Amino acid sequence: MTAVLQGKVAAVTGGASGIGLASTEAMLAAGARVVVADRDDAALRALRARHGEALVPLAIDLLDAAACKQLVPGILALAGRLDIFHANAGLYLGGDLVDAEADAIDRMLNLNVNVVMKNVRDALAHMISAGGGDIIVTSSLAAHFPTPWEPVYAASKWAIDCFVQTTRRQAFRHGVRIGAISPGPVATALLADWPEDKLREAKESGSLLPASEVAEVVMFMLTRPRGMTIRDVVMMPSNFDL
Repeated sequence: MTAVLQGKVAAVTGGASGIGLASTEAMLAAGARVVVADRDDAALRALRARHGEALVPLAIDLLDAAACKQLVPGILALAGRLDIFHANAGLYLGGDLVDAEADAIDRMLNLNVNVVMKNVRDALAHMISAGGGDIIVTSSLAAHFPTPWEPVYAASKWAIDCFVQTTRRQAFRHGVRIGAISPGPVATALLADWPEDKLREAKESGSLLPASEVAEVVMFMLTRPRGMTIRDVVMMPSNFDL
């Protein structure tokens, strides 16, 4: 990949694994310096050793309200600027609603909705003052139709998809593009919480996307001409609906 992001500073939340890691490595390959925000300090140290100074680790627990407020200030303290923000951190909660614990619902909705909104707000404020930027939010295919085995997770992604589309309309006049990626099932650790039969069925049918292909879509969105906003990309395995 050519260095199309040379000189840019990006930040990725939940960037030490899964889609976030794939996005991080794609942007590094394109020449960006990437601040990786994640609560897994050991994984961050390993990534820094692998990728060198272009990868800037930021150990943070975004579910801690005080720490969440310091995300963007922390990014700016480490890297001096912020051109690209990928709000990717999230949790999964599936199964029947009546079996879900109230604390688990609160935790997932807090990270998938509240934290994303607060992080995007802070990143957007900086980008407006800087005269432009790009924000990408990891949504889900679940944001686009009711998924019967994940009512709480799907609801969180429906909410965040609406948030992205409305905030996008406020941000574009400031030179800031905002869009969402909505992948179907991706082969990441989040699927460990899937119902066993659903996970087995997905693996056997080839209905899982590799995280690297999601990262390719992120790069597509980031490298369009500034006059074009890719507002939402829905991606799924071709046989997903079979």
